[in-house]
Amino acid sequence: MDLTAPVFAGLALLLAGPVPALLSRATWPYRSPRAALVLWQAIALAAILSAFGSGLAIASRLLVPGADGRPTTTPSKEIDALGLPLWLALVTVFALTLLVGARLIFSVVRVGVHTRRRRARHRMLVDLLDQSGVARNSADIRVLAATEPIAYCLPGLRRRVVLSQGTVTNLSQEELTAIVSHERSHLRARHDLVLEAFTAAHEAFPRVVRSKSALDSVKLLIELLADDSAVKVTGPTPLARALVACSNSPAPQGAMAAGGPTTLIRIQRLAGPIGDLRIAGVAYLAAAAILVVPTLAVAIPWLQELSRLLSRA
Repeated sequence: MDLTAPVFAGLALLLAGPVPALLSRATWPYRSPRAALVLWQAIALAAILSAFGSGLAIASRLLVPGADGRPTTTPSKEIDALGLPLWLALVTVFALTLLVGARLIFSVVRVGVHTRRRRARHRMLVDLLDQSGVARNSADIRVLAATEPIAYCLPGLRRRVVLSQGTVTNLSQEELTAIVSHERSHLRARHDLVLEAFTAAHEAFPRVVRSKSALDSVKLLIELLADDSAVKVTGPTPLARALVACSNSPAPQGAMAAGGPTTLIRIQRLAGPIGDLRIAGVAYLAAAAILVVPTLAVAIPWLQELSRLLSRA
């Protein structure tokens, strides 16, 4: 029981610092982006749970048995059993744990609300500025009167794929199919929800300790997943040409553009083999171990001890 808090704290620090730094520099996720994304999610969830576990494990010492052998349940009894300085320290840790949890919940709600408001306003604008008219081939496609190639999607219940006249004019039919397939893959898989979760977790931590490695890596991985989906429809060459054309494609906040700063990496990847079952299998096993092993090794004994204390009340 005494080792629970330091084990949880060490695990949280490891999963929040060195592990993301190493994983963000690895190149194997390019070959197995789905497995890598699952691993990133496991790391993020395990880091958050470990941080909470450490704080709660320390705070659980407030339930130390009193003189009668029963766990203390009132501040006066806790102070008598622990002493005022230790009691204040434990209460402070518990309060900070609750504060971190509240900050994380607030960040999730704030990011979700602000993102949906921006998308709703932009969706209304693209619907008003749509130039496709009656010639539109699909209900979710909108075409803007811009000469530069633009392609992005607006996720949500009323999803949109937004293109420009420059995209429709300059891309061949096969390239246009590839870029639309890419954007629709984002919409089907709801990659926006994954991004929201990592964005909220990133913003919940103070700037002095947070790193963009996880968020940037996840952004790249969901683009690779959408690329893989488009390759199944048109093959790699049309998609690569479409990505080159839309490499500088702008997009509003809350949308996901076809181009961006990782376009070169994505195009180079299309020239090589995609998919590695062995690497994917190892990544899935690692994700499961990161979540399951700490729970079995640390959380269960702590919960058993907590249950024992409560049963004596």
